[in-house]
Amino acid sequence: MRRGEDGGVITIEQAGRLRKAGVLWVPAAGDRFVVPDRDMDNDVFVVSDMTIEVHDYQGSKVIGFNGTTEWALDSIEQREVIWLPREEQLRSLLGDHFRKLEVAPDGYTVELTNSTHTAPDADGEGRTSFEPRVHLTPSNGGIGHFNVLRGHLDGLGEHGISGVKVVGDFVPNYQKGLPSELAMATLFDPTTGIPLAVLDATMITAARTGAMTTVGARYLARRDSKILAHAGARGTAWWNVTMLDDLFDLDEIRVTSRRPESREKFAAELSAELTTPVRAVATAEEAFDGADVLVEATRLTEPQPLLRTSAVKPGAFVVPYGTISAVELDLLDVMDKVVVDDWREAQSGRFGSLRRHVDTGRLSPETLYAEIGEIVAGRKPGRENDAERNLFWHRGLSLLDVAIAHLILRKAEAADVGTMLRFH
Repeated sequence: MRRGEDGGVITIEQAGRLRKAGVLWVPAAGDRFVVPDRDMDNDVFVVSDMTIEVHDYQGSKVIGFNGTTEWALDSIEQREVIWLPREEQLRSLLGDHFRKLEVAPDGYTVELTNSTHTAPDADGEGRTSFEPRVHLTPSNGGIGHFNVLRGHLDGLGEHGISGVKVVGDFVPNYQKGLPSELAMATLFDPTTGIPLAVLDATMITAARTGAMTTVGARYLARRDSKILAHAGARGTAWWNVTMLDDLFDLDEIRVTSRRPESREKFAAELSAELTTPVRAVATAEEAFDGADVLVEATRLTEPQPLLRTSAVKPGAFVVPYGTISAVELDLLDVMDKVVVDDWREAQSGRFGSLRRHVDTGRLSPETLYAEIGEIVAGRKPGRENDAERNLFWHRGLSLLDVAIAHLILRKAEAADVGTMLRFH
């Protein structure tokens, strides 16, 4: 961590990555920020009750500049600025994962615990409890269903945290301008059963899916991967691509989806955020051809082999997690390592990209290499050479939902936001 341009503990670039990663900022007097891309990158502003204030305008937060007639920028949306947290604010963000901060010749050295993989690591070490997901399928003509995920983590809160997430999976929602996956999470005290929080878990679902894809890539993909191919443009797609772009020094990102307007919009949004070239292509075949990292996250209603086994070259890393299978039955035959987030979860329900492989015995305890928690905890190695073809199938680990929901609850309590409801 290098010293910021104005003497702060982080640079503007690092602060931008914090914002991109979803760090919550509740502006307060004394907070520092910059306004990028307006020829003011070197100017650091400070929120002040006298001259700069935060207020609501048409449903969003804006930062207003008052007290001067020369200033041409009256206000700016909060999402357009980059917060530069102070040292004590960084310590608060890092929480229990912060160990120490030392001054170095060219900046600062920060020592952390391995916070990135807390939930998978805990699962790999057996410090968790959860049941495989169950499905609720209404009589709605097959347009969608609900997934119910339940989990408990010993290491969170005073007595551990238990949680339940219900997420709908409705493919036609785009016709109504809605995400295909809408979710709600509830956290409970495991010693009394008292509900602690009810949260919108739609973003949690999308972000933790991308995080799990990236954890798998960290351990199973080649470090010099250059071409990312992504099929599917739903909510989780954004997090998959942006987090993988952070992990690798990519030369090209290819995206595709069934509807041209969907893939073009997705590519444009990514291009506006990333420096890596992004290209929308018409077919999955074109996207996957010669790619190093292949992610299949489509929204099929019937099985269709979009990801052909022949497209997986030596050294490739494959992540298939669409609800309905979009891969060929012989895909696992060419894989050196097949890894899942949880084997019980992989066997549950009637949905999933590799459902046929489980049902036909092609994916079994004998052909499965490991659960990702075993690799993260160091009990089994991940990628061992550049020629390996590795596959990671994650269906969604409830432990991640509980861990992230608890993190959001902690931050909400610290910022004194949210609505307190009487329960009993």
